[in-house]
Amino acid sequence: MKIVSIVGARPQFIKLAPLSTELRKKGINEIILHTGQHYDDNMNEIFFKELEISEPDYNLGIGSGFHGEQTGRMLMGIEKILIKEKPDLVIVYGDTNSTLAGALATSKLHIPLAHVEAGLRSFNKKMPEEINRIVADHLSDILFCPTETAVENLKNEGILKGVYLVGDIMFDALMHFLKLSQEKSRILEELNLTPKSYLLLTIHRAENTDNVERLKSILSALGESGKNIIFPIHPRTKNRIREFGLENYLTSNIRVIAPVGYLDMLELEKNAYAILTDSGGVQKEAFWLKVPCITLREETEWVETVKYKWNILVGANKDKILEALDNIREGENVNFDSIYAAPKMCEILLRELKNRRE
Repeated sequence: MKIVSIVGARPQFIKLAPLSTELRKKGINEIILHTGQHYDDNMNEIFFKELEISEPDYNLGIGSGFHGEQTGRMLMGIEKILIKEKPDLVIVYGDTNSTLAGALATSKLHIPLAHVEAGLRSFNKKMPEEINRIVADHLSDILFCPTETAVENLKNEGILKGVYLVGDIMFDALMHFLKLSQEKSRILEELNLTPKSYLLLTIHRAENTDNVERLKSILSALGESGKNIIFPIHPRTKNRIREFGLENYLTSNIRVIAPVGYLDMLELEKNAYAILTDSGGVQKEAFWLKVPCITLREETEWVETVKYKWNILVGANKDKILEALDNIREGENVNFDSIYAAPKMCEILLRELKNRRE
């Protein structure tokens, strides 16, 4: 039995790790196809090493580019590899252009497709991630949903067949690698930080990085706040700040550092007083770690984080960001069930493939 896992960006590497481990335990021949969407070493190779994932069998090395160009080049490369490998099933993860290209190539070749993190909706179609999610879900044969809300979203779109509520695979990764980060990470010592003495910032989504007014508003608010902020800067964000001439908005209270690996990121998240982000994955990790989160978007696909008051949505509005920074508080007490998604996913995949053969 052969399965191709298609990944291309940091959040997908994290989702891949637990499921890849389970698949290989069961003796499944898993082929990892990396599109190369993230090509910076700190955003790429370090994650494979830290997450104990086998080196990709293929790396398309696509890199950055306009959405159409990037997706088209991925589509061409993925199609060639799928024709060569003839897998029994393909797995795509999350909501990136790698997800979209993988779903399109797989469905056109009539290969069964599974989507990990299916059913998420922000209901904002201006976000490329929303388009990618919707297309991937409607092309998938097996849909692994992390929450009941995700199942309901699919139901509202008429998708009922092949839908499974399995829990969140990023929780699997967090629980496993949190222990490892405590043992191995020295990021606090390297940055001379004490727990709860800083805010952690991440900005990477196109809606913020590619819009000069939004990016300026966010950085202006953070500078005006005067709070101690640690900012592992995404390559795209770094480039946009330079292109837009916003270097002066990186005031002395904003400490810019290079992108960090997953283990260091977990330590920074766990020990932050609060987190500011536009990342879906970081919102979830903050929620599970019980660290207050300020999300630099107008909506979120992770509605539970807002429901239990661990997350507040402020967009790029300067006044809202400053108000949120002045009113940081913990949310409601939530008990998280230690139910792991990867073993359930693996069991379902084996059963589905067996049924298709019979």
